[in-house]
Amino acid sequence: MKILIVEDDLSLSDVLAFTLRRAGYDVVTAYDGVTALALWETEKPHLVVLDLNLPRLDGLAVCRRIRSQAQTPIIILSVRSGDEAVVKGLELGADDYVVKPFSPNQLVARIRAVARRAGVADTSGVLEVAGLAFDRSRNEAQRQGQAPVRLTPLEAKLLEMLLLHAGQVLTSENLITAVWGAEGGDRVMLKQLVYRLRAKIDPPETAVSLIETIPGIGYSLCEPAA
Repeated sequence: MKILIVEDDLSLSDVLAFTLRRAGYDVVTAYDGVTALALWETEKPHLVVLDLNLPRLDGLAVCRRIRSQAQTPIIILSVRSGDEAVVKGLELGADDYVVKPFSPNQLVARIRAVARRAGVADTSGVLEVAGLAFDRSRNEAQRQGQAPVRLTPLEAKLLEMLLLHAGQVLTSENLITAVWGAEGGDRVMLKQLVYRLRAKIDPPETAVSLIETIPGIGYSLCEPAA
């Protein structure tokens, strides 16, 4: 699934592009409205993430032009939820909006929801960080140079959460909620699950696990060397 990001803040654009690529999407970027329309015509993205305040041609004009020719799903980025421009964008046919500041992973969730509603096939089935890949459709993990291994549903949920936040420290509480729900697990169950996942994704000859224990806090997935 190809996504066009239209955002004139280069730092934010880079963060969004990195997050979406890590989530398995093909990403193209534009920093102004004119370039955005040119890329939309040539790249034919399945979905557009569109900032409203753009140079050369604003987001509303881009939204209007796209919607006059196609039903490509559009998610608007705005600094205010009650912004008149957001209302106008929705009236022009935008499918959703996200208010800045926001978590990049929140945007991933919105993209999946909008894609489902629009009937767009979400092919972002593989998460990959350096030498570790996770195929969501098969619940399989594979280290570079190693055979794939099948994960249980709980192991798959845990690995997905760690991959989406690779290099970050996740608290035990956040991981428990992500895997079991608000009241379904505890620290002992999480520790056992981490142990089983490590046994599957760490080759026998590896002395240091990809999943680092952060004492008193939680766990972190270290980005492995290629």
